[in-house]
Amino acid sequence: MSSLPTSVGRVFAVIVRQFYLLRGSVSRIVPLFGWVAIDVVLWGFITRYLNSIVGSKFDFVPTLLGAVLLWDFFARVMQGVTTAFLEDVWSRNFLNIFATPLGIAEYVGGLVLSSVATSAVGLVVMWALAAGVFGLSILGYGLAILPFLLVLFLFGIGLGIFATAIVLRLGPASEWFVWPVPALISPFAAVFYPVSTLPAWMQLVARVLPPSYVFENLRASVAGRPPSFPSLVAAAVLAGIYIVAASWFFWRIFRYAVRTGLIARYSAESVS
Repeated sequence: MSSLPTSVGRVFAVIVRQFYLLRGSVSRIVPLFGWVAIDVVLWGFITRYLNSIVGSKFDFVPTLLGAVLLWDFFARVMQGVTTAFLEDVWSRNFLNIFATPLGIAEYVGGLVLSSVATSAVGLVVMWALAAGVFGLSILGYGLAILPFLLVLFLFGIGLGIFATAIVLRLGPASEWFVWPVPALISPFAAVFYPVSTLPAWMQLVARVLPPSYVFENLRASVAGRPPSFPSLVAAAVLAGIYIVAASWFFWRIFRYAVRTGLIARYSAESVS
C-alpha cells in the first residue's frame, strides 16, 4: 500500500478492513445474498401465480419481480454504507479510527466503495436467481437498465451517508431509525404502481425522490414505450444533489461530535 497515494491508501485500508470482517464471519456473508434470495423467491412465485390468473394478457414477471430486484438493490446500497459504519460502532473502534490520520472524506469514501462491492454481490445473486428460476431476463429492459441502476445507486449512497450521520449524532441506539427507511419511502417511490395512483400530496413527495422516476420508466419499458431519458437524467442530477447535501450534513455532524467531545464518549448510551 506504500506505493499508493496517501489518500487512496487510506480509502483502500477502510475497504480492506471490511473485507477481512466479511471473510472471517459467515454471519456477515450470508445476509449479502440471503435476504435478497428470499425476496426473489417470494415475489417470483407471486408473479407466477398472478400470471396463471390473467393468462397471456399480461406478464407480471418483468414488472413486479423486476421492481423488487431494483428496490432491493437500492436498499442494499444504502444499508451497505450504514452497516460498514456500524461495524466500527459495534466493535467500539470508531474513536480509534479517527485517532489515526484518516480524514473524514477518506473514511466516507471507503464506506461508499465497500457498499459498491457488497451491493454488487447482492445484485448478481438476485439476477441469477430471477433468471434461472423465473425467467427474468435483464436484456428485456435494454440499455435503460444502466441508468436505472445508476440512479438507484446514487440515491442509495446519499441516503446511506445521511442515515450514518443521524446515527453519529444520536448514538448507536438510533440505528433502529435506519433499517426501516427503505420501507418508509417505498410508498412514495411508487415501486409497484404509477405515481398518478397516489394522492396529490404524496405525488409531490414522489417528484423529489429519484426512485420514482426509475420505476415510472421501468413500467414504460415493460409496456413497450421508450423510457424518458431526460427524466432519468433529472433523477440522476437530483440523486447527485442528495449525495452532496448528505456529505455536507455528515461533515457538519462530525465536526460537532469533535467540537463537543461526543466522539470521545461515543457508546450505546450516547444519544445527545
